[in-house]
Amino acid sequence: MYDLTDEKYHIEVAHFQYNHQDEKICGDVFISKRIRDENRVLAVLSDGMGHGVKANVLATLTATIALNLSQEHKNATTIAEIIMKALPVCSERNLSYATYTIVDAVIDDEIVNILEFENPQTIIMRGKYIYEPNREKVLLENVSDDKRDQDLRACSFIPQLEDRIIFYSDGIIQSGLGFGMTTGWGRNNLIEYVRSLIEAMPDISGSLLAEKIVKKASANDLHSPKDDLTCCVFYYREPRRTMICTGPPFNMEKDGEFAQKLQEFPGKKIISGATTSEIIARELRRTITDEMIVDSSLPPSSKMEGIDLVTEGVLTLNKVIKLLESLKYPYLQLGKGPADQLCQLLLDSDEIYILVGTKINESHHDPTLPIEIEIRRTLIQRLQKVLWDKYMKVVKIEYM
Repeated sequence: MYDLTDEKYHIEVAHFQYNHQDEKICGDVFISKRIRDENRVLAVLSDGMGHGVKANVLATLTATIALNLSQEHKNATTIAEIIMKALPVCSERNLSYATYTIVDAVIDDEIVNILEFENPQTIIMRGKYIYEPNREKVLLENVSDDKRDQDLRACSFIPQLEDRIIFYSDGIIQSGLGFGMTTGWGRNNLIEYVRSLIEAMPDISGSLLAEKIVKKASANDLHSPKDDLTCCVFYYREPRRTMICTGPPFNMEKDGEFAQKLQEFPGKKIISGATTSEIIARELRRTITDEMIVDSSLPPSSKMEGIDLVTEGVLTLNKVIKLLESLKYPYLQLGKGPADQLCQLLLDSDEIYILVGTKINESHHDPTLPIEIEIRRTLIQRLQKVLWDKYMKVVKIEYM
């Protein structure tokens, strides 16, 4: 009945960061991209030397070059040599002006490739146990002598369900230095901290794990970070699915099938539209109960047994799209209104299935301007685009 994805897992991509205590901008830069045609997820974390604006500019340049070259399937040597030629080495410290980690997950091929240049060694947790793939030093030939000895490592492995790939800037493992930790927090202590979190919360999300690691590192520095703190996580887990039903079916004879598709969907369920909710309530013999008004700009949400959220249609969807377009990570700006609740359900989902009825709604259709279906269709297309492009969600649409 549903064209569900047959992938073994979903890759949740998350990050969290704090700036250096004296800066308003972070010198660590994280960028990621889901390449639809290749079913591939790419992410880069770059750490610019120092902190503040200069570090951010260097890290942004490095991360952008690394992501673009990785997307073009350039090998580790080529990527490293191009970046090294683009960025100078600090003459005083003989260090690169920016370090980086690239994680390239090819889902169909079931392979992960990791390239690390002068960044701390990535942590791979297989459940609550550490997994250490064989890492190889990458030798560079087409660079100047002063750049050949820099630390460039590569590894590949076959991922499994419940794997977590954790990569981070050096501020994380150097936190606590001078505050009771002789050499800083260190990788081994970080691994034990991650293990304790997974044991306590086996299904802890990538976003919460990254947040807890950064906040712990900040606590090591007495909540005044001495360096930029960034943690990124790839979490291989079961997909979280949500279905949205909006608009009545074109043929009334399809009302029962329409309601049945929602009822039997294996995931969260949302109804968007008053007429749509009435049809589903009638077909499933459910009652609709209105809730209190929380957002004065929208009609209130409702309750229906077995449905996670019931909202008004076009106005709410339009506000949802605007919220999704304007939100900034880590998405803490959401309120309690119907559109905010719908946004949160979508953000918490990996695969979103939208069932769109194509009957013209007589209650707000102008016979002289038959565009109501196009308005709804356009809204759904905009919703699909922002969910895919900005939030890397899988979105499938079915019209009835």
